[in-house]
Amino acid sequence: MKYIDEFRDGEVAKGLAEAIRREANPARSYHFMEFCGGHTHAISRYGVSDLLPANVKMIHGPGCPVCVLPIGRVDQAIRLALEQGVTLCTYGDCLRVPASDSLSLLKAKARGGDIRMVYSSADAVTLAQKNPEKQVVFFAIGFETTTPPTAVAIKQAAALGLKNFSVLCCHVLTPSAISSILESPEVRQWGTVPLDGFIGPAHVSTIIGSRPYEFFAEEYRKPVVIAGFEPLDVMQAIKMLIRQVNEGRAEVENEFSRAVDRDGNKKAQQLVAEVFEMRKNFEWRGLNILPYSALRIRSQFAEFDAEKRFPLGYQSVADHKACECGAILRGVKRPQDCKIFGTVCTPENPVGSCMVSSEGACAAHYTYGRYKDVA
Repeated sequence: MKYIDEFRDGEVAKGLAEAIRREANPARSYHFMEFCGGHTHAISRYGVSDLLPANVKMIHGPGCPVCVLPIGRVDQAIRLALEQGVTLCTYGDCLRVPASDSLSLLKAKARGGDIRMVYSSADAVTLAQKNPEKQVVFFAIGFETTTPPTAVAIKQAAALGLKNFSVLCCHVLTPSAISSILESPEVRQWGTVPLDGFIGPAHVSTIIGSRPYEFFAEEYRKPVVIAGFEPLDVMQAIKMLIRQVNEGRAEVENEFSRAVDRDGNKKAQQLVAEVFEMRKNFEWRGLNILPYSALRIRSQFAEFDAEKRFPLGYQSVADHKACECGAILRGVKRPQDCKIFGTVCTPENPVGSCMVSSEGACAAHYTYGRYKDVA
């Protein structure tokens, strides 16, 4: 398959692994964070870590959109379905995210909530068109990748004159999360790990381009290499990061040049800017409240804002006491460091959000790496 098989070639992977071993200085260690959950999944699925020298460590970051969704936001969605009687539309991964009172959207559905899984925001608009007697709310989550389709849905609803469609907006921004990892007060509380550089996200970067990462490279002296999701992409990015560290450079480099450029998708950026504006504060699971880290719907489109249409106060809810998702999302701990990993907390019965989505660090390690712990 063109453009996929070429990036999964085993012989090329062996060559890259040897090149990485030659680049890595045995006298020092390297710690690189893959920010994006897609990279976490690829590293686990293809065993990339097993091909690296012992002194090159990969650290999972907070780039899984389902993992960073706080309990309080899931509670809001559940209240919309159970108390306001709306038809709530959501992506499939959100259905099993643990919420308050041992609930999830899936369990709320079992209690009679009209909760539908959709594949796109456009599906929710269509549902609203076909059911004018029902209030339809789209539970919008995700980073910069999924924000433009939500903007399109709101503009489409406005153009159609829909009075029964709104959005519970929980879109978050990548640069804010990286800043939090590097400098927030919680770093002192949780502790941190030495980070020598980042593998920059792929899909997000197709929208925002590589330019926003230049700040991190310059301000924090941390190299960033944007990489695609295939195993050879990731390995090439690791090799590029090692070379930057060895040469004392901290620059933004783009391994994923077949899809990403410096400026990104300007049309998508303009669309997002037209519909959304920055929130002053937004709570992330595991990262606490981050200033200017998320989006809300502009006042021009207020009639499509579920937080304005329905009485939806926000209440912060702490994670399960035994759950280590907060530390795992910061890269401070590994999934296997959590006492309930693989026992109480499994993909079939997730206690923490990192065990829900296939892009979550815990789910990825449970699926592809947990037997290495007992080997």
